[in-house]
Amino acid sequence: MAEQKKMVEAITSMEDDFAQWYTDVVKKADLVDYSSVKGCMIIRPYGYAIWENIQRLMDARFKATGHENVYMPLFIPESLLQKEKDHVEGFAPEVAWVTHGGSAELEERLCVRPTSETLFCDHYAKIVHSYRDLPKLYNQWCNVVRWEKTTRPFLRTREFLWQEGHTVHATAEEAIAETEQMLNIYADFCKDELCMPVVKGRKTESDKFAGAVATYAIEALMHDGKALQAGTSHYFGDGFARAFNMTFTDKENKLQYMHQTSWGTTTRLIGGIIMTHGDNNGLVLPPAVAPIQVVILPIAQHKEGVLDKAYELRDRLAKRFRVKVDDSDQSAGWKFAEYEMKGVPLRLEIGPKDIAANQCVIVRRDNREKVFVSLDDLEESVQKALDDFAAAIYQKALENRENRTYACKTVDEINATLAEKGDGFIKAMWCGSEECEDKVKELTGAGSRCIPLEQEQVSDVCVCCGKPAQCLVYWGKAY
Repeated sequence: MAEQKKMVEAITSMEDDFAQWYTDVVKKADLVDYSSVKGCMIIRPYGYAIWENIQRLMDARFKATGHENVYMPLFIPESLLQKEKDHVEGFAPEVAWVTHGGSAELEERLCVRPTSETLFCDHYAKIVHSYRDLPKLYNQWCNVVRWEKTTRPFLRTREFLWQEGHTVHATAEEAIAETEQMLNIYADFCKDELCMPVVKGRKTESDKFAGAVATYAIEALMHDGKALQAGTSHYFGDGFARAFNMTFTDKENKLQYMHQTSWGTTTRLIGGIIMTHGDNNGLVLPPAVAPIQVVILPIAQHKEGVLDKAYELRDRLAKRFRVKVDDSDQSAGWKFAEYEMKGVPLRLEIGPKDIAANQCVIVRRDNREKVFVSLDDLEESVQKALDDFAAAIYQKALENRENRTYACKTVDEINATLAEKGDGFIKAMWCGSEECEDKVKELTGAGSRCIPLEQEQVSDVCVCCGKPAQCLVYWGKAY
């Protein structure tokens, strides 16, 4: 396909400055605005509509697997947070504290939740008594606060929206199965709904969640070759249960500790969508989460019958799709650029000649190809175009990942590859030593992303020390 003319000159080209391109897109596509609270963002209606669609589709997957939604308090007493030593140490640098209620100093500081493990533990200890009460499969959609030093809209902000699942089980086997199930739900969601390919893997010991026995993650590769952790699933064993005295009587009437999991995704997924699919004209939104799936643009709308036909098509399509008619007095060129910027998957053009021929024009956002379709089969034509569009942007993202994934056998080879090819995933063997893990990042700038569940053998020895390798690791620079 020939290089397309850039329609939106107000966006910095991603090839010139990817970070500025990202900022331009989130602002000019009306996704966010900056807040008077440093490090926090205002999610504007168009950006929030994307999150609502993510929430709706993901929540349906949770409910289909037996999970229920709850809501926990925003505040955590300091004494409660202190009960799990590793957990509190892991979050201490990012915690925001409330010290006063009105003008009175509080007897005990309250933490503004960075995550809610301790609240769920305290609750489960009170409501679970017998094996008959298990499992408890809870999830909550809420906001959390982590006092990040460096922030960027969607990718890292001091307050963000997310879902956090917290479950307890009678056995380790059940809890581990839950951890793996949720990792797969996240991976399938990213592929099916966000058209975003991911690598499923386990985090190294040094990179796991504070207080977890094991942390699993899905890692996506952005257009610029940097990795994005798109979701995590943690197995806690009975560590939290022992700290919070979370016990139950089993079938033999013996007292046992519960086995626990937690898992979460955030509004960071929107940043992932932008950096996976976006181009120099703005957003490219997967149809499943696009606030507008089809925008109808009446051509020569001042002529008799054109607007009426546009509204008629809207009413037909609205039964199956999210549709908008732009009947404003802006020029056609402005409208084309505006909806390209907003990433609307399909543009439908209808004018006097089209009406006379009982047809319309459908234009896909990703390739701008114009297709004339009969109005008799419009719904089916739109569905096919959306399906083809989703498949195409997934394939493009997959090809970007595959083309930027390199197998390396030595640290020197990693550096040479990154210098020649640019950022990407590095597949390299590892001995399991944290010292080697740190050394690779120090020498190359590429940290460990995950130990992929699908293992292969690039060589027999560690990429760093040359000793016998234990496993393959994906390495990379990350957001």
